[in-house]
This record gives sequence, C-alpha cells and structure tokens, in this order.
Amino acid sequence: MMLQDIEKHAEKQHLAIFGGVSHDLPDGFKTLVLLGPLEPGFWGHFTGSPEYGDGRADPLDRWSERIIGELANTLNAKAFFPFGGPPFQPFLQWARASGRAHVSPVGPLVHDVAGLMVSYRGALGFAEAIELPDPPPNPCDTCENQPCLSACPVGALGPAPYDAAACRAHLEDPENICMSKGCLVRRACPVSQSHGRREEQSAFHMRAFK
Repeated sequence: MMLQDIEKHAEKQHLAIFGGVSHDLPDGFKTLVLLGPLEPGFWGHFTGSPEYGDGRADPLDRWSERIIGELANTLNAKAFFPFGGPPFQPFLQWARASGRAHVSPVGPLVHDVAGLMVSYRGALGFAEAIELPDPPPNPCDTCENQPCLSACPVGALGPAPYDAAACRAHLEDPENICMSKGCLVRRACPVSQSHGRREEQSAFHMRAFK
C-alpha cells in the first residue's frame, strides 16, 4: 500500500490526509493515517449526505463512521475516530506525532494546511509500514504578526491560558459573530484563511461546541 493509493480513495469522499504516524501506535499497527476535510468542497459534499438530512443527532460523526468505515474495509485497515468514548483515542497525541500539527501561540493545534481550522474526522490504521513524507515546518515559525494572539474580542484565547467562562459569555452575546461565521481567533490565522472552509461549516461546529 502506498500513501497515494489511500489519498485517491479518500479524495473521492472529500477527505484529505492530514498526516501520518509510524510509532507509538496500538498493538498490531505500523502506520496510522489521519483524515480531515478536503477543502474547498467538503461542506457541500457532506450536506448532500443522508446523515445531514435525516434530522438525527450527530450527523457529521455518523457520516464519518460510515464513510471512513467503508474506506477501512476497502483498504484493509481499521477505522479510528476522535469521538464515541470514553475511552477516547489519542487523536491530539497522534496529530502532534505526525509533525503536521503544532501547539499554536493561542493553545489549540495549528495544521500546515488547515491552520487553526484543523479538524480530524477519523484515522486509518494499517498493519503494514507505509512510507510517509517528511512533514513541512510549523507555519507559526514564519508568521510574523501572529494575528491569532489579538483576535479574540474578550481575550478568551490569547497569550494567557484559555478562559472558558469569558468565551462562553461572549458566545451568549447576540452581537457576537463567532457563532455565525466561526471563532475569530481561528479565522485570523493566515493558514486558516487559505483553507477554504465555508462559514456555514464553522457555524455548525460552533453550535456543537456551545
């Protein structure tokens, strides 16, 4: 199995490879491939699915289970998900181990392609070793202005530790735009701005977060 083969199958479902890990994995696995939304276009693909339109809870998680489960069957892999616990799979650990996600100046992970909009829909575990490319550098290292540090209007996300109470109060304010367009801090990241996520998609995630 080559990484390009996995990528071709994932792209058919508007999923992208967000990194790979080859160490400290569950027993029996030699390679783990992390999957996230392929932008632009993921939101339109997902909203056309049965899960989005059936009115039941957790449509994106259920879509992820179905689609990534099918990919696992096709590719002779095992599907892992960042939801459905406890116990929960160590997705944050895997993300950092991939070398493509880093702790940002404001705390949440920043990805070399998705920026602060990084979202993992699942992962595929393989019993075989798959050659992985060297990861690109941390995008924050060359971000001179670091606009994420000053983007939060109430200072909930910034140089200081995350202030959950201040964030919650801001999201209750009817004048806020984070709920309708996405977190201002995540949107301020230059890499996030080039990722192509739709505002409707960010609003969906903000409703789940709230």
